[in-house]
Amino acid sequence: MDENKLIGRITRRIVPFVMVLYTVAYVDRSVIGFAKLQMGADVHLSDGAYGLGAGLFFLGYFLFEVPSNFVLPRVGARKWFTRILVTWGLVTMATALTRNPASFYSLRFLLGVAEAGFYPGILYYLTQWYPQRHRTRATGTFVLAAPLAFLIMGPLAGWMLGLDWFGLRGWHWMFLLCGGVAVLAGIPTMFWLKDTPRDAPWISPAEAQWIEDELARDKVELGQVEHHNPFAALGSKYVWGFALLFFPSTVGVYGLSFWVPSVVKEFTKSNMAVGWLSTIPYVFGFIGILLTSRWASRFKENWYPLAAIFAVAAVGIGLAGAVRSPGLELAAMSLAAFCLYSIAGVFWPLPSRYLVGATAAIGIAFVNSFGNIGGFVGPYAVGAISDATGTPRNGMYFLAVVLALGAVGTLVLKAMWGGKNPVTSMVGAGTAGSPQQEDSPVGQ
Repeated sequence: MDENKLIGRITRRIVPFVMVLYTVAYVDRSVIGFAKLQMGADVHLSDGAYGLGAGLFFLGYFLFEVPSNFVLPRVGARKWFTRILVTWGLVTMATALTRNPASFYSLRFLLGVAEAGFYPGILYYLTQWYPQRHRTRATGTFVLAAPLAFLIMGPLAGWMLGLDWFGLRGWHWMFLLCGGVAVLAGIPTMFWLKDTPRDAPWISPAEAQWIEDELARDKVELGQVEHHNPFAALGSKYVWGFALLFFPSTVGVYGLSFWVPSVVKEFTKSNMAVGWLSTIPYVFGFIGILLTSRWASRFKENWYPLAAIFAVAAVGIGLAGAVRSPGLELAAMSLAAFCLYSIAGVFWPLPSRYLVGATAAIGIAFVNSFGNIGGFVGPYAVGAISDATGTPRNGMYFLAVVLALGAVGTLVLKAMWGGKNPVTSMVGAGTAGSPQQEDSPVGQ
């Protein structure tokens, strides 16, 4: 059997499709940054109120993500992803009904509840198809969806903001059209995705067996333990450590992305120009993912690449607040986006070294949900600083400090865990036949 051909076939069948789905998700969660240019005045949203509402999405996401990923392995990715797509699409469409800050807050929270579990669910789904050594590139390719969403959204947003049909303004149509796409995307999801390699008609029984054998080998070599009670992962120091490490990246990503249109608006009055100019940082984000995922795959572990990316992101976003020339500001935001959107593809193979099976679904969900509190903190902090100082640029300094702490935290965890094979220090309560040693990667 040719391993590279099999992995290539899996990638072609799965990764482009889940990329499309996550692009739709990212469009739906980020459309608010462009809609704010009109709806702010229509529904009386201050910068602080907008930042709070934008961040409330992540509070709903945080509260319901672990329960969502608890259900995922039990009903299968195909059905559960379809449910998520349809419900978040309907909530996005309902956001066109926003009339005041209170309704805005409620709908943003409900959007987080509806979408909860989708991103970590896909990450867990990929662990069922790829051995550990292939995951950095697979994950790095998948997360291209984030900047791709903004590349698509920028020009479309400029066009949609100019719509005035049937008594509805542009921002109303943005929510209706983007939410409608998510609802429709549920139909092919139900038929295209397969829950496991055994279910895929394009994988032979021998190839499915090879995948299962390789995943089992990873469990032994990396010391992964699957518990009868997957919620035991919530007591792991590894899960908490990675959750804290993921937090700065989401502060930076959403702190920047939700405010890029507002920053660009300061030096152009045309909504169409805002749409096109706002895509520039995400072109560099897209390039960054392509380059860094391949660079990081050359390392045995991703600790040093991750620390370097955090550090350069801090420099870029700090410069975005310091410079006053529009060209230099866009260049600084582009440098920040190059690094910020690279973090996910380099980060996620690290926790997957320690978690497996249903335990992985819960552990990855918690890491993502806790880290995504940063999606609340980033937009809200930038909004509060903007209200206090008169410009969202000053909020960039706050984001830079948080990202610098991410670089430091990465090196601290590298010193504590890097290069350590946890199979030599595992503790009881695993699956039948698991060795009982100390300092388990999950369920301490």
